[in-house]
Amino acid sequence: METEELIQKVRKIEIKTKGLSSNIFAGEYHSAFKGRGMAFSEVREYQYGDDVRDIDWNVTARLGKPYVKVFEEERELTVMLLVDVSGSLDFGTQTQTKRQLLTEIAATLAFSAIQNNDKIGVIFFSDKIEKFIPPKKGRKHILFIIRELLGFTPESNSTDIGQAVEFMTNAIKKRCTVFLLSDFIDSRDYTNQLTVANRRHDLVALQIYDRRMVELPDVGIINMLDAETGRTTFIDTSSRSVRQAHHEWWIHHQSLLRDAFTKSNVDNASIRTDEDYVRALMNLFRRRS
Repeated sequence: METEELIQKVRKIEIKTKGLSSNIFAGEYHSAFKGRGMAFSEVREYQYGDDVRDIDWNVTARLGKPYVKVFEEERELTVMLLVDVSGSLDFGTQTQTKRQLLTEIAATLAFSAIQNNDKIGVIFFSDKIEKFIPPKKGRKHILFIIRELLGFTPESNSTDIGQAVEFMTNAIKKRCTVFLLSDFIDSRDYTNQLTVANRRHDLVALQIYDRRMVELPDVGIINMLDAETGRTTFIDTSSRSVRQAHHEWWIHHQSLLRDAFTKSNVDNASIRTDEDYVRALMNLFRRRS
């Protein structure tokens, strides 16, 4: 991408996403994640209405009556964007590709974090860790992240979500909020990595998908390219059985994905390339508030 073109795109996405994060997400983002960066302060005797999950069972057993842990909100959170840059993100049949939508969502989250006085970092991954940007504050850092989101070229086209999640878990020592942005086109089972990561951090998964992943149109014979392997296949979309098989694959894939999120207790949302991602994120934030 030419430098001038990149600068214009950075500016355009900054104007749009900064406005969204300022006017729409500010309160919702803060209320959704403010309780996730908490430091233990002291214990006090249980009072009616206290969350039973805060009971300190060791102190309760020692003193013979219930005591709860008191937490103080940390002054800042660390937010990590775990961004899939594999080849399948270049697919898109509607107004934009999955990669374009993912980039805009990531930029919006980045501006929301920085306006909440949080640090923000990024890990780009394919089937390897492509780039690690340590968390920092500041507009200059945010614009650097957006430039990387727009112009980054991965070395590999394949996907390994489990490896990326495991790397993040080990690389970031302090508890943080992690947004995993991907289309989740990965045949490996990464449930265990999600579970471990979500115990140590606060992990949120955002699936980006295209409507043609759900169902194929009846447009005759088409040449399909697998962006991750480079293989091409001719498919007869006029065949009802072919379209049905594709749809059943998608249902099975989504079922496995939901199971992985449920078992790992990971909050998640699925966002289609032709849908309003603002509404999807707001709903997600409100569920967490």
